[in-house]
Amino acid sequence: MNSSTTVSDKTGALERFRQSRYAYHGARWLPLACLALLTYALFPVAAGLTVFVPEVGDVSTEEVVAPFEFDVFKTEAERQQEGDELAAQVVPIYEYRSGISDSIAAHVGRIFASLDSADTATTILDIARRLDMSLTPQEAVYLEDVQVRSAFRRSIVRMINIHLARGVAARRTIETETQSEVFLRRGGDEVRMHRDSITTQAQYLALRASENPDPNSAAADFLFVNLLNKFFRPTIVPNLPDTESRRERARASVDPVKDHVRANERIINNHEIVTAEAKDRLLGLQQTLLNMGELDQASVGRILGQVLTNGLVLAVFWLLLLLYLPNIYAELRHVHVFSALFAVVILAAAATFRFIHTGAELIPIPFAAIIMTVLFNGRIAMVAAMVLAALLGFQVAYGGPDAFYIALLGGVTAALSVRTISRRTEILWSTALVVAAFATAAFTLGLRDGWSAAEFGLSVLRGAGNATLSAGLVFLALPIFERWAHITTGMSLLELSDPNRPLLRRLATEVPGTYAHSLAMANLSERACDAIGADGLLARVGCYYHDIGKLQKPLHFVENQGAGGNPHDRLPPDVSATIIRNHVIEGLALANEHGLPHGLKAFIPEHHGTAEITYFLDRARQNGEVPEESLSLYRYPGPRPRSVETAVCMLADGVEAALRVLAEPSPQKLRAAIDHVVNQRVESGQLDEAPLTLAQLNKVKETFVHTLSGMYHNRLDYPEGAGGITANWEENSKT
Repeated sequence: MNSSTTVSDKTGALERFRQSRYAYHGARWLPLACLALLTYALFPVAAGLTVFVPEVGDVSTEEVVAPFEFDVFKTEAERQQEGDELAAQVVPIYEYRSGISDSIAAHVGRIFASLDSADTATTILDIARRLDMSLTPQEAVYLEDVQVRSAFRRSIVRMINIHLARGVAARRTIETETQSEVFLRRGGDEVRMHRDSITTQAQYLALRASENPDPNSAAADFLFVNLLNKFFRPTIVPNLPDTESRRERARASVDPVKDHVRANERIINNHEIVTAEAKDRLLGLQQTLLNMGELDQASVGRILGQVLTNGLVLAVFWLLLLLYLPNIYAELRHVHVFSALFAVVILAAAATFRFIHTGAELIPIPFAAIIMTVLFNGRIAMVAAMVLAALLGFQVAYGGPDAFYIALLGGVTAALSVRTISRRTEILWSTALVVAAFATAAFTLGLRDGWSAAEFGLSVLRGAGNATLSAGLVFLALPIFERWAHITTGMSLLELSDPNRPLLRRLATEVPGTYAHSLAMANLSERACDAIGADGLLARVGCYYHDIGKLQKPLHFVENQGAGGNPHDRLPPDVSATIIRNHVIEGLALANEHGLPHGLKAFIPEHHGTAEITYFLDRARQNGEVPEESLSLYRYPGPRPRSVETAVCMLADGVEAALRVLAEPSPQKLRAAIDHVVNQRVESGQLDEAPLTLAQLNKVKETFVHTLSGMYHNRLDYPEGAGGITANWEENSKT
C-alpha cells in the first residue's frame, strides 16, 4: 500500500511538473500566435499567390496567368479626369424670367415720375443723384424739357416691353460659355438651341435705333444708351444649381472598371516588355488578392500556411529570448511588452498602407526599435527590427524584396543609433541617422531602378516623416512601457535625481545626516558601477532613495542625532531593532506612495539584504539569552541584492558608514576597512544572488579605495589670519 501510494505521488508530481512547464512556455508563446493571426488578418494573401508588379518598360521575369476572373479598376485620378471630361460636355441650362421686364418697366415709371417734379437742370441732377443715376450736366439740361423726358420714358419702356421681354442674356455670361449649345427653359419647356441665337446685351442695345426719340442727335443717342444700360437686367440667366447637378450625375456615371480579365487569360509572358496595360492588369490582380476576404474550403490550407509562415518568422525573435536571454524570457511582462510593440508596428503599418501610402518607408519599425533599445539593449532591438522587416516587408501588400530592404535599413539603424535617452539631442541624433538610412535606401534603389528625382525625393520624405513621428511617439509612449516592463530609463532617473523632488527635498531638510550619507554613497556606487560596466546612473539615484524610510523616525538613526542623546539608550533592544528594521518597510511604503519605479524601489530592501542588526542583537544577548523565535526581529527583511547595482549599493553603504569611525583614514586603513566590509558581506551570503563576479568585486574595491583616498587626502595648514584652520587651532581655541 505504501509502495502504490509513493508511485501515485510521483506520477501526480510529474504531471503537475509537465502542466506547469506547458503553462510557463504557453503563456510566452501565445502572444506569438496572436501576432501571426493579426498579421494575416491585416495582410491576407488570397489563394496563396504573390504578384510582383514591374514598371512600364521593364522586362518581365516571369509569366503571369490570371488565376480567376477579375476586373481592373480605374485609379482615383483616372476616374476624376474622366468625370471632369464628362461634366465639361454637359449642356448648360439657362432660363427665361418673365417678371424681370415688368419689374424694370415699373421701376422706369417711378424714376421718371420723380423727374417730372423737376423744372431745372440742377434739380434734375439732385434727383438723379438721390436715385443713383449718373447724369452729366449737359444731359440734365437736355432733360429739362418735359416733352423730351416723356419721349425718353416711352422709348425706354418700349425697349423693355418689346425687346427685353423677348429674352436677353448678359454679354459676359453667354460669351464665356464653353459649350456651343445651351438649354433654354421658357414656360415649362426646355429647348436646346445654339448659344449665338440668344440675344445679348450688345445686340439689345443695337435695336435702339427704331425706338430712339431723337435719332439725329448724338447727345440724345448717348443719353439713350446710358439710360438703357442703367435700366438693364438680363431676362435670360444661367441656372447654375441644375447645371451643376447634371454635371455631378455625369461624374457619378463614370464606370469604375477599366478592363476585365478572364480566368486563365495570360497577363504577361516571361521576358516580355511590360506595357501600361499589362501593369494595370497586374495591379488589378494584386488589389483583388488583397481585397478578397472570403475563401473557399480549398484555400484553408493556404491560409494556414501563411499564418504558419508569419509565426515562423516571429519565432526567430522568441527563440532568441528563450535560448540566449532566459532572464528576459522568464519575465512574462517583458514578453508582453515585446508583443505589444510588435502589434503596434503591424497595426500602424496596415493603417499607413491603407490610408496614407503603400511605401515601405512608412512601416514604423524605428519606433519599436528605439523603445526596445532604451528599455533593454540594442542587440535585442536589432533582431526585433530584422524580424519585423522580414515579417512585413515580404507581405504581398508591399510587393517584394525592396520593401524588406527599406524597412530593414531604417529599423536596424534606429536600433543602433541610440543607447539611452537622457538628453533631447540623443533622440534628435537618432532621428537624423534614421532619415539618412532611408535616404541611403532610396539612393541605392534609385540608382538601380532609374528613379526620377521626384520619386527619390518622395521616398526620402516618407522616411523622414516616419523617423520624426517615431521619435515623437517615443517620448509619449516610453513612460507607459517603462512602467509596464518595470524598467527605469536614464531619462526617468535624471528626473528623479532632481533635488527639488518631494522626497529628496524632505531628506535634505528633515534628515540631513542621512541625506549626506546618501550623497556620499551615491558617488561611491556610481563610480564603482561605471568601472565594471553596470548602470552608474541607476546606482546613484538608487542611493539617493535607499534610506527614505528614515524620514519616519529620523532621530533614531545615529547620523541624524545631535547633542540630545541617543533615544535607543532608553529602549529595549527588541524595540530598537524593530525601529531600525522597519525603516525598510516604511521606505517601501513611501516609495509606493510617491510612485517610484520598480528599479529604484529595489534599493530600499536590498541594500541591507537579510543582514543581522548586530548592535542590538549583541545588547539583547548581553541582557540574556535571545529565544530562537525572536531572532527574526534582529534581521532585515530582505531580499538580498539581486542586481549588480543594489549589490554595489550594499557595499558602499557599509563602507561609507564604517569609515566614519576611522580617526585618520590613510590609504592602508581605507583598504583594510573596505576589505573587511566586503568580505563580511560575502561570507554572510548577502551577495549570493547578485550577478557579481570576483573580478568585478575586486574592481569595486579598488574603485572604493581610489575614490575615498581622494576624499580623505591630507590638506595644508592655511594661516588663521586668512580664514584657515591650522593643526593647532583646536588647542589654541581652548586657551
